[in-house]
Amino acid sequence: MSSQPIMSDIEGLTKFAPLSRRGFMTAAGATAAGYTLAAGSVRADAIHTSAEGLDAGMAKVALAGGDMPLYFAKPDGAKKPPIILVAMEVFGLHEYIKDVTRRLGKLGALAVAPDYYFRLGDVSKISELPKLLPIVNSKSDKELFADLDATLAWAVEQGGDPARVGIIGFCRGGRTVWLYSTHNPHLKAGVAFYGSLMDPPSAAMPNNAYQLAGEVKEPVLGLFGAQDQGITPDQVEKMKAALAADHKTAEFHIYPGAPHGFHADYRPSYRKDAAEDGWKRMKAWFEKYGVLP
Repeated sequence: MSSQPIMSDIEGLTKFAPLSRRGFMTAAGATAAGYTLAAGSVRADAIHTSAEGLDAGMAKVALAGGDMPLYFAKPDGAKKPPIILVAMEVFGLHEYIKDVTRRLGKLGALAVAPDYYFRLGDVSKISELPKLLPIVNSKSDKELFADLDATLAWAVEQGGDPARVGIIGFCRGGRTVWLYSTHNPHLKAGVAFYGSLMDPPSAAMPNNAYQLAGEVKEPVLGLFGAQDQGITPDQVEKMKAALAADHKTAEFHIYPGAPHGFHADYRPSYRKDAAEDGWKRMKAWFEKYGVLP
């Protein structure tokens, strides 16, 4: 671990004051429910979205290195629905990300969450954060972009609308939103929940979002917590200024009192008011820029 760069999203994950330690699942219960244990205690009242009215489940995409699993959800019988890529946290394709995918399906999208860590093993089964970080930090941006391109191609093959594509991400996935938007010129819009902006460089991730602000190609909504100990409001303001200087379309909202991970309803970091407001802003953003109807 000593040779690993300290990523700002991890600082935010590990440095916050939870509201209460009551009302959490047992480790066995959390595992049975499909949550990863590396994220810490799992709330017993985590949101569960039914798959009723949806075509939802697991699929695979053939790639170099093997078949990449993905989870998808779309309305039953939908014809040419918009596509929303779901970029996951460092914890892998576990129940929270699947639930978010179903929520987006309920909004009318073909939402797809690829498990782009699959070549590294099933990271959702790793129970200790120190063992997880070196693995996920080895994922190269170049390979990440290729995996997301393949996911999008799969979604189009399933009948999704290539003219209405968005991306949403949380934590490390929020960083993915910023970085992928510099790569894919066909995205209509992106929403980054507390995505890191100024991570130190590494061989796998040589550039951060702030360095590449001038290359962002889509309108991006950034949602952050004022009490995030890794991605501070000062960093957000610097990113905002950099994007404005390059005439990029972006909007930011910083929630007072909210820590990193405020949308993650399965974690102690969850803040209901901020999470619900952020979801409303996300929906409005995707509607404004032609992703959602």
